[in-house]
Amino acid sequence: MIVALAGGVGSARFLAGLLEVVDPRDVVIVGNTGDDDWFHGLRVCPDLDSVTYALAGANNPETGWGLAGETFATLGALARYGVPTWFNIGDRDFATHLYRTERLRNGDPLSAVTADIARAWGLECRLIPMTDDVVSTRIIAGTAAGNVELALEEWFVRERCEPPVVSVRYDGAESSSPAPGVIDTLRDADVIIICPANPVLSIAPILAVPGIRETVAGHARVVGISNLIAGTAVRGPADRLLADLGVEASCVGVARGYRDLCAAFVIDDQDAARAREVQALGVRPVVTDTLMTDVGVAAALARETLAAVA
Repeated sequence: MIVALAGGVGSARFLAGLLEVVDPRDVVIVGNTGDDDWFHGLRVCPDLDSVTYALAGANNPETGWGLAGETFATLGALARYGVPTWFNIGDRDFATHLYRTERLRNGDPLSAVTADIARAWGLECRLIPMTDDVVSTRIIAGTAAGNVELALEEWFVRERCEPPVVSVRYDGAESSSPAPGVIDTLRDADVIIICPANPVLSIAPILAVPGIRETVAGHARVVGISNLIAGTAVRGPADRLLADLGVEASCVGVARGYRDLCAAFVIDDQDAARAREVQALGVRPVVTDTLMTDVGVAAALARETLAAVA
């Protein structure tokens, strides 16, 4: 069994490659829910949905999120009433959030709802949210008027990641519990993979749920993958965010944050000269192509990742 800790778009690309080289039924994905929020009265789970749509082959290949061929008539109609529509939700995507919200309001846990959504999209792997409780990633951002606190999607989408980040916290994490099956699958895993993802916004919320970090740290075969190439994020603001927080924005900086978890760490060919620095952290470096331009590259990366802890 392979267990993957996953964020959104970048993780989904890697996971699509992973499912090309192993039996999907042997893969369990623990997804980040720190991004989850309410929009138009509906519970939206951006990372869980990005993974689901991508692995179903239904996502928008240009954005990496949302559905291919999506329309936005509903969002346009809402704008008529002066409703904020900065968070793009497509017409068919609304159906997922309607279904999820109704189930949650009927008392079903997020893990059960997520499993049913994944099944409806034809996924053979298991997708489990990190927790059934509400954990909210909160951004403390600096502005001309002083520091302000924003929900993650407010900072990421509405503010376009522009306000510099002073600090990040995971509201509700301390009192949360891992979703059913998370700890058992981590303990029983043959391999645990930390997918390429923003280490602060995607992976850290998962590890903040009590019991998860300790379980991962106690496993002998954990391999992480850098989401930075030559100090730059392929997508998203990870490089600038790390710099704002005083963390070196490089594969070495990311490896340093995972050093207590990983036996091996995968970095890109462009960072080959820094492999010795990763090695000095007590983590075995693996150098390969991590720029997932297509599913073939992602599959090759998955093979190298698994071989790192074989």
